[in-house]
Amino acid sequence: MDVLRPPNNVTEFVLLGLTQNPHVQKILFIAFLFIFLFTVLANLLIVITIALSPTLSAPMYFLLTYLAFLDASFTSVTTPKLIVDLLHQRGIISWRGCLTQVFLEHFLAASEVIVLTVMAYDRYVAICKPLHYTTIMRQGLCRLLVVVAWIGGILHATVQVLFTMELTFCGPNVIDHFMCDFFSLLELACSNTYIPGMVVAANSGGMCLLIFSMLLISYIVILSSLRSHGSEGRRRALSTCGAHFTVVVLFFLPCVFTYTRPVATYPVDKWVTMFSAILTPMLNPIIYTVRNVEVKKAMRNLLKRRVV
Repeated sequence: MDVLRPPNNVTEFVLLGLTQNPHVQKILFIAFLFIFLFTVLANLLIVITIALSPTLSAPMYFLLTYLAFLDASFTSVTTPKLIVDLLHQRGIISWRGCLTQVFLEHFLAASEVIVLTVMAYDRYVAICKPLHYTTIMRQGLCRLLVVVAWIGGILHATVQVLFTMELTFCGPNVIDHFMCDFFSLLELACSNTYIPGMVVAANSGGMCLLIFSMLLISYIVILSSLRSHGSEGRRRALSTCGAHFTVVVLFFLPCVFTYTRPVATYPVDKWVTMFSAILTPMLNPIIYTVRNVEVKKAMRNLLKRRVV
C-alpha cells in the first residue's frame, strides 16, 4: 500500500495565500522575489566566505556556515511557490507536495533550533571558560553536534508527517494560508484531531518554549560573567552575543506564539509564518555581517581577490 496515498481521495489543496487583491498580489510578487533572491545569495555568500577564508576557522564560524545553509534552504521550501502562486488567483498543492512541505519545514526548523542552541553554548564557553575553549569546542565535537542537529530535525519532522498522514478529509480542501501547515490541515480534517493536535503542539511548542527559556538563562549567565572582563572584551562579547541573541529572538518568538496555545488557527498566523519563514532568513545574514568585523573584512578580501 502506498503510504503517501491521499486520504479519502483528496488529491490536492487550494491555498488562498496572503491576499486575493490582484494589485496587492503584484506588489507582493516583486517584493518576495527580491527578498528570496537576496536571502539565498546573502546566505550563500556567508557560506562561501567562511569556507574560503583561513581567518574564519573558529567553531563559531563553522556553526554560522550551517546556520546560513539552513536559512537558505528554509526559505526555499515555501517562498518560490508563494511567488508563483501570487501570479495566479489561487495556489494549488498536491497531497504529496503538502506532506513534503510539512516535512521540510519542520526538519529545517528543528535543525536550526539545535544549531542555534549549539551556537549559544559556543558563546558561553568562549566567554565564561575562555582557557578551556579550545579543548571543549573541538572540531570533532562541532561536527558531531551538527549531525545531532540533522538527526533531531529528521525525528521531529517525522512525527509531524506521521500524524498528518493519519488525518482524513471529507469536506472542503481550501486552506487559508500560503503553505501547508499542520494546524490548518487539522481544521479541514473530519477525523478526531484532539490527540494529534496536542501531541504536535507539545512536540513543537514544548521544544520551542523549553529551548528558548534555556537560551535566555544562558545569556543571563553570560552577561553576569562579563563584569569580570575589560571594556574591550565586553565590547567584543556583547557584539557577537548581541547578534546571536537577536537571531534567537526573531526565530523563537513566532514559534512560541504559534505552538504554545490551544490548537487553532487565526488570520494573523500566516503573517507570523511569513515573518519566520521569509523575513527572518533574510535578516540573519544582515545581522551577522553588520555586527561582525571579521566576517565583513573576510568578505571584502574575498571580493577583492575575485575582482583582481
